[in-house]
Amino acid sequence: MSGDQAVPATAGHDYRAIDVPVDGGSLHAGVWEPTGAHSDSPTVLLVHGVTASHLAWPFVVDRLPGVRVVAPDLRGRGRSNGIAGVAGMAAHAADLAALLDSLDIAQTVVVGHSMGGFVSVVFAHLHPERVSRLVLVDGGLPLDVPAGLDADELVAGILGPTAARLSMRFADTGEYLDFWRKHPAFASDWTPELERYLAYDLVDDGEGAFRPATSYATTADDTVDMNTGDALPAALAGLRHPSRLLTVPRGLQDERPGLYAPEHLDRLLAAYPGVEHERIDGFNHYTIVMSPAGADVVAAAVRAELALAEV
Repeated sequence: MSGDQAVPATAGHDYRAIDVPVDGGSLHAGVWEPTGAHSDSPTVLLVHGVTASHLAWPFVVDRLPGVRVVAPDLRGRGRSNGIAGVAGMAAHAADLAALLDSLDIAQTVVVGHSMGGFVSVVFAHLHPERVSRLVLVDGGLPLDVPAGLDADELVAGILGPTAARLSMRFADTGEYLDFWRKHPAFASDWTPELERYLAYDLVDDGEGAFRPATSYATTADDTVDMNTGDALPAALAGLRHPSRLLTVPRGLQDERPGLYAPEHLDRLLAAYPGVEHERIDGFNHYTIVMSPAGADVVAAAVRAELALAEV
């Protein structure tokens, strides 16, 4: 893998990688233990987005001193991209349960970004005893998509160039980074941490080039399931965990109004009054997690939920 030399260094944490047996293969995850951690150190589970990996989270981890952080590469992504079988929200939820089992974590605050928010809601529904509270970052509540779209139309309509990238090939890491430097979402937020995250994403395509680790087929399966499947509606109908939703005004291409237009968001919040919502200005779908200022906001929300979980 092109990103083998990536080191997810954070101040105040010691990092280790683990691999956990799951249905169809092995789930890869990162664990950031607080330096000098005690057995009573609080834990959070961080769940990344549709074409991301666990290395989307180091900015947030760095702002959670004293907290143990666990973050998987969801099946079909990063170093979990060899897991056989279909994906979908329920499959991801089962993987998260196996990950917590492997670390003897009985219950935790769960934070999901983008598709990770949808996975987190379904996980809380299917494994309610494992979740104390939810933090949903620009994801987790239904998107405003037209009915009747096929898989390709759904993926193109929601993800656009993010999905098109999955079919591209790159000569090396440098070419891939050059591709991302032109991305409008990171025009003013390019960092070494972002470069490590992007480099980790590449895998050998077996023909002398590199490709993103996430396959288009996996992305399509998950996108269809989280927008038209039964798992999310059932989970939201039975939502009983305290839930905090953070949304941003700009989307994957730094465009307005982002994933949750104000009118659509108002309807969602009326339908799910138990969800506490905060609109965070100044960020897009990526930079709310993968920038220093965005991570400040997310980490503050996580610390607040950890404090409430302890009450």
